[in-house]
Amino acid sequence: MCARMTTQSIDNIRNFSIVAHIDHGKSTLADRLIQLTGGLSAREMTEQVLDSMDIERERGITIKAQTVRLHYKAHDGKTYILNLMDTPGHVDFAYEVSRSLAACEGSLLVVDASQGVEAQTLANVYQALDANHEIVPVLNKVDLPAAEPERVKEQIEEVIGLDASQAVPISAKTGLNIEAVLEAIVTRLPAPKGDPDATLKAMLVDSWYDNYLGVVVLVRIIDGTLKKGQRIKMMRAGAVYDVERVGYLTPKLVTVESLGPGEVGVITASIKEVADTRVGDTITDDRKPCAEPLPGFKPVQPVVFCGLFPVDAAEFDELRSALGKLRLNDASFSYEMETSAALGFGFRCGFLGLLHLEIVQERLSREFNLDLIATAPSVVYRILQTDGEVIELHNPADMPDVMKIEAIEEPWIRATILTPDEYLGSVLKLCQDRRGIQIDLGYVGSRAKVVYDLPLNEVVFDFYDRLKSVSKGYASFDYAITEYKEGDLVKMSILVNAEPVDALSMLVHRSRADMRGRVMCEKLRELIPQHMFQIPIQAALGGKIIARETIRALRKDVTAKCYGGDITRKRKLLEKQKEGKKKMRQFGKVDIPQEAFIAALKMD
Repeated sequence: MCARMTTQSIDNIRNFSIVAHIDHGKSTLADRLIQLTGGLSAREMTEQVLDSMDIERERGITIKAQTVRLHYKAHDGKTYILNLMDTPGHVDFAYEVSRSLAACEGSLLVVDASQGVEAQTLANVYQALDANHEIVPVLNKVDLPAAEPERVKEQIEEVIGLDASQAVPISAKTGLNIEAVLEAIVTRLPAPKGDPDATLKAMLVDSWYDNYLGVVVLVRIIDGTLKKGQRIKMMRAGAVYDVERVGYLTPKLVTVESLGPGEVGVITASIKEVADTRVGDTITDDRKPCAEPLPGFKPVQPVVFCGLFPVDAAEFDELRSALGKLRLNDASFSYEMETSAALGFGFRCGFLGLLHLEIVQERLSREFNLDLIATAPSVVYRILQTDGEVIELHNPADMPDVMKIEAIEEPWIRATILTPDEYLGSVLKLCQDRRGIQIDLGYVGSRAKVVYDLPLNEVVFDFYDRLKSVSKGYASFDYAITEYKEGDLVKMSILVNAEPVDALSMLVHRSRADMRGRVMCEKLRELIPQHMFQIPIQAALGGKIIARETIRALRKDVTAKCYGGDITRKRKLLEKQKEGKKKMRQFGKVDIPQEAFIAALKMD
């Protein structure tokens, strides 16, 4: 790569992302594009080459957006540089998608020719349209017997409003017609704009931690040139660094002298501070900074909160450093320190959904070998106090006194569900059971499109799993947070041997408190081992007990040593035992094993 880019070469760059619903074939298409353009040799190629994490391969989903540069010689004889971003399809990783789209000018919209348009297809397309993208529709899996390309084209035009007459029919699995996709990219997607002579202005798209290189930063150059040895400044963080290495991914790292406008590449600069590389920040030349920073990305709003505590209290510092490294790689989760009487020191973390929570927890245990306990997930509530103050409640254990509360508001979402007709009844019943309000019911081709307003509290636990099971996996689901509404919410405390267990307290709707309390008490009765004294387990709303279970005491046979003699001898021993147990119940400590905590929190 030459030190300065000519206008000719910027016209030969295409930056594009692949957007689609889960399982419609984004990562497989990315594999074929890499293979066809020779990004990797046949020996280096693996399935889903851009899904580099073990969890991504095991679950068959993309979690991190990945970038790769391809060189393609088109039919017009020119060689083009294609910067491809493979994005996740799951609703919990929509933030990854929005960041990738900001660095591109166009998108390939991949639609499964047998399944058609799904809920996440709509959500991701609207994000691409908001980013002013040129969109090329691609119909994947046309080799399947159930494929109906013509029907799906009509669906794309009818539901999304895109012209699908020139949609490219392909099979990413077999490699059918992949060259037509590359031709569509170079002929139908626009080239980036940028001035090579202007002051350096680059967008920080992503960053991750590498054990050998330290912090690696993914950048998209808007104007100017980024060279090795240059002194750069992160405008929002105010940090200054000297660039040590400049390169791009093929997906292997290839080092170059410089990157020019329109290019996407990576840099390293001995960055030690995780906080200095904020996603969406503007990178500029320290000596000659640009006038104003780029608008950046809107800050992410976590919707689900839970506490993460190390099983071994000595691992607290390791947990802190692991969260710092993960936060660098995944800007969509937040954390702050908290303490719990039952679990000790830990962190209160915010996530974009339950799958996101699960993935972060799994990455912490795999990549950093940490044993963790997670408390019950809860959403952010707004509490209006009698003195007019409004506070945000992340942890039910921190709820103020009931006498100071005027009202409690909970977040509501607008959910869009697409389902085959035969499962419509089950889907509607599920939404009604979760306090849903129906907004719209229509048809998209042969499938029903249901729009519901639902309280987020009812969705975060197991709504997605339940939806998949009632529709045999055919329903697709997408949601966006709409507003906060006042609700009849109460704090349910769990008492074990008359002691409240703060890690198990939760906010629930009054109508469902009895059922939740009963289930939790029954579960704990099975999980907590017997002690030498009787243990009551209670669920309480304020001072009112709504459910109770009792763990019977272990009994020692104190009369075993009596041989003959009067009955009063035995009675005396039994009375003495009874007194001892009474005293034990008063002062005895109940040990709740870690497994009981984890299992009780999975009750939904």
